[in-house]
Parts: sequence; structure tokens; C-alpha cells
Amino acid sequence: MKYISSQKLRQLKKELEKLKDKRKEISKRIREAQDKGDISESVEYTEAKEAQAFNEGRIQELKQLMNEAVIVSKKKKCDSVNVGCEVIVKNKQGKQEFSIVGSEEADPAQGRISNESPLGRAFLNKKKGDEVKVQTPKGKVHYKILQIK
Repeated sequence: MKYISSQKLRQLKKELEKLKDKRKEISKRIREAQDKGDISESVEYTEAKEAQAFNEGRIQELKQLMNEAVIVSKKKKCDSVNVGCEVIVKNKQGKQEFSIVGSEEADPAQGRISNESPLGRAFLNKKKGDEVKVQTPKGKVHYKILQIK
């Protein structure tokens, strides 16, 4: 099960439409390479077939993702940490704010952490005031949940 926002779903649908449109261009490249004659050593044909395989693979990947997706809307009130919530925590380095998102939208540099990441999993279902210990490559980090919104 993959969690995504409605905004991400719209982005995925746009990408899918672009990839479907790209099929025509790739088919044209394949036909043009075939029209030139022997395709057994044709670089153009090989590249077009590889582009077709990549394009079709991504189309299938997007379709599967959208079929399995659980759309997360911004919750009005989060009593405990879940996907779609923002959590403000405190540790030795000070306060930090994280948005809990699905893996497709994770961007740790922007404070958007996946519910599947070690930190995201550690925060899930915790409440304001709870303390969380997370194993990181640099050792255990302790967080105290100050606010959930």
C-alpha cells in the first residue's frame, strides 16, 4: 500500500498521459528505422526499442502505483502521528518539523519523511509528549514530540 497526496496523484496522472503520448513518437522512430532496411545492426532501431521498453515499463509502474495508492488528505486534526500529519519534535540539536508522507513524496532535505523510513516508522502512532528513540547511522537519536498538526 502506497500513500500519496491528491497533488501527487495529479502529477502521476500527467506523467502517465505524457508517456502514453510518447508511444506515438517511439513507434514512429521504430518504423523509420525499419524502413531503412536491415535492423539487425541498426543503432536507431535498438535505441528506439530500448526507449519503448523503458516507456512501457514506466507506464505499467505508474498504473500499478495508482491502483494501489491510498490518497491522503490533509487531516484537520491529528491526535497521533500518521501519514498526512506534521510533527514538531525536539532533540539535542533543537526543534525540527517533519511532514509524514508516503515514500513517493519523501524529501528529507525538505522535512518530508516517508512513513516507511526508520524515523517515520518510529513516529507513527505516537502522541504529543511521547519520546522516541531512533537508530541512525551515527547512533541512537532521542526525540520528544512537542506538537502534532
